[in-house]
Amino acid sequence: MNAFDFNEISLGITTPMANECNTAIDFIKEVFEECDKYNFKSISYFVIFDKACNDETYELLRNYTSFESRLKTIYDSDSKSVVDAYITGYRQAIGSSCDWILEIDSGYSHLPKQIHRFFDKMIENYDCVFGSRFIDGGEYLNSPISRYLISKWGTILVNYLLNTNLKDMTSGFELFNNKSLTQILSNNIIRSNNSFFQTEIREYCHKFNIVEIPITYANPSKKNINKAVFEAITSLFNLYKNKKGVN
Repeated sequence: MNAFDFNEISLGITTPMANECNTAIDFIKEVFEECDKYNFKSISYFVIFDKACNDETYELLRNYTSFESRLKTIYDSDSKSVVDAYITGYRQAIGSSCDWILEIDSGYSHLPKQIHRFFDKMIENYDCVFGSRFIDGGEYLNSPISRYLISKWGTILVNYLLNTNLKDMTSGFELFNNKSLTQILSNNIIRSNNSFFQTEIREYCHKFNIVEIPITYANPSKKNINKAVFEAITSLFNLYKNKKGVN
């Protein structure tokens, strides 16, 4: 395989963030450190905030932009859910003509030191590279067994109902090329206002050239798990009915 020229690629990174004062700057530095190991043409990091942030993280990172000009802090006052924050980040990266768009969650639930796995795989001509906790080398740490089983069996149910075949249908650590992410957003397929939107994206992406790589996921959200499961099941069956209706 010929050497890949990263100097032809503009990288966009997007992270929704809230209430991460203790780790925000260290996390941003580590992400840049990993990405700077590759000779990208340019790197832009879009960190999205909304009303869910009620500490000083936004102000902290906004001030940090005077030291790191590639960091863009965006307050989305129209955001109604975390999904809106993710999509705002996607649109910022696409609008900045980024060739690749990396999504990584803050708070070290996703590990910056594993970013290289996505780049090393993307150069094999994939459209989307998805992080997976449930393939060889993947890990799900610091979580009750109940959350692990919900994620694991949720993926099995999704694959059965939607005729998909990924090992992890709910992870949010992923890398897209501009073409695939632009098509996803332009087709308005994302209808969920909860974390299930990651499943909607992966269901749509089966049309593209996709691959999974192992990641470590740690420190899961303290969100009410019963509410999250109910919302996910409702969204799944709505997506199943819509797909069945189309077919």
